[in-house]
Amino acid sequence: MYNFIQKFHSGWAYLALLLLFVAVINSLMGYLSKKEFLPKDRKIALFALIAIHIQLVVGLILYFVSPLGKDSLGNMKDAALRLTSLEHPLINIIAIALITIGWSKHKKGTTSEAKFKPLSFLYAIGLLLILIRIPWSTWL
Repeated sequence: MYNFIQKFHSGWAYLALLLLFVAVINSLMGYLSKKEFLPKDRKIALFALIAIHIQLVVGLILYFVSPLGKDSLGNMKDAALRLTSLEHPLINIIAIALITIGWSKHKKGTTSEAKFKPLSFLYAIGLLLILIRIPWSTWL
């Protein structure tokens, strides 16, 4: 069970990061070029939001069934263990909260610029936070 969830979490991350990257690029291009906010822009941002939330749920399940979680709480001096047991989950939850706030704020916008702005900036900050806390040595 643990191995399946771990593989799914790692594999789904590629799709979630790709969709989030596409959403950031799409919203930045729309914001900077002052394009009209179209239904396709909403769908791109929504698919990224859904994928990243699925990643969060699978990650939380993995965290609570992982044998590392129980052993690492008393051993925060080990950098690799601290990354996977504390920094990665905490920073990614913050990143996903920012992405969710970006989605919520875009819905309140009345102009295309007001819709693209929170999507581009908050999704980009969320993507950056996720990228800096991925345990690259164990993921690739």
